[in-house]
Amino acid sequence: MNFRPRQKEEPEINLIPFIDVLLVILIFLMLSTTYSKFTELQLRLPVADVQAQRDYPKEVLVSVDAEGGYTVNRQPVTGRSVGELASAVQAAANVGKDSVLIIYADAAARHQSVITVMEAARQAGLSKITFATQSGATAGAQ
Repeated sequence: MNFRPRQKEEPEINLIPFIDVLLVILIFLMLSTTYSKFTELQLRLPVADVQAQRDYPKEVLVSVDAEGGYTVNRQPVTGRSVGELASAVQAAANVGKDSVLIIYADAAARHQSVITVMEAARQAGLSKITFATQSGATAGAQ
């Protein structure tokens, strides 16, 4: 008979298979998750609630129509390049560099057309730029 006490082995938990299973589950969840896409958002940007409109004494009004045409202080600009628009803005802002550029962009105007106006304002030395919008009540009536 063998009366020697047996050495009791400490039970071990092997974590490597556990980690492998968790990584497989994580990869599965990452691949099967659907993310909402930015292109699925319905945006209507040109509408804002205006509490009080400011009256700027030295303002330059630049309008952008839906086809990408520009007018500066209600005078049409013949070209559509940044240089031609910058010279028209510079001529309209002859009162000083502290003039405020107000962009009236059509809701259907291309984003690049508005960026062109902003680049022309930068080249003309104007740093104060604001956007004209219509109130939500006015937009609903149209």
